[in-house]
Amino acid sequence: MPEMSFMTLLTVRIGSMSFSAVLESERAPRTAAAFHARLPFEGQLVQARWSGEAGWIPLADYDLGVAHENATSYPAPGQVLWHPPGLSEAELLVPYGSTCFSSRVGQLAGNHFLTIRDEHGDLAEVGRRLLHDGAQLIRFELTATGHGAVPEFT
Repeated sequence: MPEMSFMTLLTVRIGSMSFSAVLESERAPRTAAAFHARLPFEGQLVQARWSGEAGWIPLADYDLGVAHENATSYPAPGQVLWHPPGLSEAELLVPYGSTCFSSRVGQLAGNHFLTIRDEHGDLAEVGRRLLHDGAQLIRFELTATGHGAVPEFT
């Protein structure tokens, strides 16, 4: 019989667009738990300066209190990364296309802790809006968890 686990589902609103997302609780448990405790979470998503096709939420010295886990420099579209303060400022990176996570100090790695589901390819439109319209309000909010969550069979 397959083992059943539960996913924590979020809604991510970027400007007037809305996406479903899942916290990567098995791959990045400390980061996912720390972010979950801070929901709802809002910020301004701006075009990344050094990372390619991605938006970022600059967070200065904000700290989730977690070290690196499930870290990558090359996230796929929708793979949201947390980068703690230190080498560079704290930030969330939201890739919408080809991305190599970097800053003025060089290549960075961030914790992939949340995945935005982009069933219709709408993240590319987020990129277009960031480039042509400027900063977009972004909001992460809880959709379902625990008993109300969607079961995932492994």
